[in-house]
Amino acid sequence: MILKIVKYPEPVLSQPGEPVTEFNDELRKLVADMFETMYKAQGIGLAAPQVGVSKRVTIIDLSMGKEPKDKLVLVNPEIILSEGKQYEEEGCLSFPEIREKVQRAAKVRIRAQDANGKWFEMDGEELLSRAFQHEIDHLDGVLFLFRMSPLKRNLTLRKIRKLRADGKW
Repeated sequence: MILKIVKYPEPVLSQPGEPVTEFNDELRKLVADMFETMYKAQGIGLAAPQVGVSKRVTIIDLSMGKEPKDKLVLVNPEIILSEGKQYEEEGCLSFPEIREKVQRAAKVRIRAQDANGKWFEMDGEELLSRAFQHEIDHLDGVLFLFRMSPLKRNLTLRKIRKLRADGKW
């Protein structure tokens, strides 16, 4: 089922998600619906708060549905190691049509649970590292807007206000 992606400044986007404690059919349905929603929106990552669910669940698929083995489900994820820096353009499904450069770690190691509750660790570099950090930020109530330089953030907020005033947001 396609879920509604909420846009900034929806309050759920600025709140830390609740840890998942039950690994059941309800969770697996949420994950399946999130993949369907993300693919329809042509994204590579989606966090539960972006669909109005305040839970520590996120999905990532850099192949955008082309490689089933690339589908990642991260429940209660955390970054346990980061190194280096990269400064690249990012977008966000909760900020349609907004793309800006932000600084992130070049490499990260994450620890997370899968949809059945099994813990695992995984390394990410470049785009995968950026996706891990972006989506985990969502689960912490941190938006990529606040990773932008103050000047870019102010310009972006002005653009959003104009789009909202014009009924296009």
